Amino acid sequence: MNLAVRTGDPARTRLFVGKPELGEAFVMTAEIMCCRRRLVPLVLGLALAWLQPACQKMQQAASKPSEEAKDVQAGLFTVPPDQQARLKTTGVRTTNWPVAIHTTGTVDWDADHTTQAITQVNGPISRILVDLGTAVQKDEPLLYVASPDVANAISAYRKARNREAYNKRIVDRMQELLDQGAIALKDFQSSQADYNDATTDVQNSLQALRIFGITSQDIDAAEKQGTPFNTELAVRSPIAGVIVQKLVSPGMVIQAGQTVCFAISDVATVWVQGHIFDRDLPSVKSGDPVDETNPSFNRNFRGSVSYIGSFVDPNTRTTPVRIVTQNPGGLLKKDMFVDAVVHTGMRSRMLVVPVGALLRDDKNEPIVYVQSEPGKFAQRSVAIAGQQDGLVAITSGLREGETVVSDGSLFLQFANSIK
Repeated sequence: MNLAVRTGDPARTRLFVGKPELGEAFVMTAEIMCCRRRLVPLVLGLALAWLQPACQKMQQAASKPSEEAKDVQAGLFTVPPDQQARLKTTGVRTTNWPVAIHTTGTVDWDADHTTQAITQVNGPISRILVDLGTAVQKDEPLLYVASPDVANAISAYRKARNREAYNKRIVDRMQELLDQGAIALKDFQSSQADYNDATTDVQNSLQALRIFGITSQDIDAAEKQGTPFNTELAVRSPIAGVIVQKLVSPGMVIQAGQTVCFAISDVATVWVQGHIFDRDLPSVKSGDPVDETNPSFNRNFRGSVSYIGSFVDPNTRTTPVRIVTQNPGGLLKKDMFVDAVVHTGMRSRMLVVPVGALLRDDKNEPIVYVQSEPGKFAQRSVAIAGQQDGLVAITSGLREGETVVSDGSLFLQFANSIK
């Protein structure tokens, strides 16, 4: 018995002879395969319908962190109402801002009020009356020199006076003889010329004594007392001030006009040698007021710029400036360091915020927190131009009228960092 079985494809129809059970099995297998072919599109459609919502949720979940990251990057966040009481805000305002340049300087003596004490005679030092740091007045003796020059000057003065007195007597006698007609007029005139020369010699010798600090009254007083004149010469202070250098010792032989004995400085004013960078140099002018501080003193020192250098230090790339500074009590000493603020002028309508509003980010850049709307704040980078009197000058990053956090901004920075 022949059995023809169709599998759905004429080309694949097969003939089974004498084995009907194989035909039946093949028919069943063919039917199952046909059912599977019809179910595959249906199953795929159901799978796609089930997966599409899940994919949309995944896309939404993926896009949500990016939006949150964008918000975090912008520094925007909301402060709950119960925590807003910790924050204090203030408006960004404008004011007239004194433009100041910060620098450092070294204290030096005021060369315009510092001088040297130099002896006028030769000889060994017999006595020294002052030491370093001694306050002296003008014309106060500093040391004494036992000098033969003084003795020689006194001797010359006495001889000149004797010649003057002698020629005066001759003139008087010649005048009497002339009146009696016993001598010629030319003889009287000759004696009168000798007297005039003697008087000139007295004045010259007296001038030498004045250089040594000796007066004719001193010599007359010594002669009246019948005592030899003391030939020790005092080296006196030329100005009032403080002994800042001592360059001699007892017994040292000094040379007239060459040996420097002391340096005296009036420390009521000092010089501060400062340094200005190229970018600040156009703003600095002679006469600009300067405030100076030293950590050792709880006070400010005031001065003014008196000189701006004409050269640039090749090592520091700065220009030297000299600041004449008032030094009450002589507190500032030579070679001390000071911080100086040069006030170079006034800038109008400068944006300012309180110092407490300014923070630094992880890159050490200045930032503030701006209130965009009640309870919502944004971190913003700013550029500053210095601070004084509790305010910070803002050159960019803010606008007048905006509201910034002036107290509690550190809390916002911490909250923003852990968000």
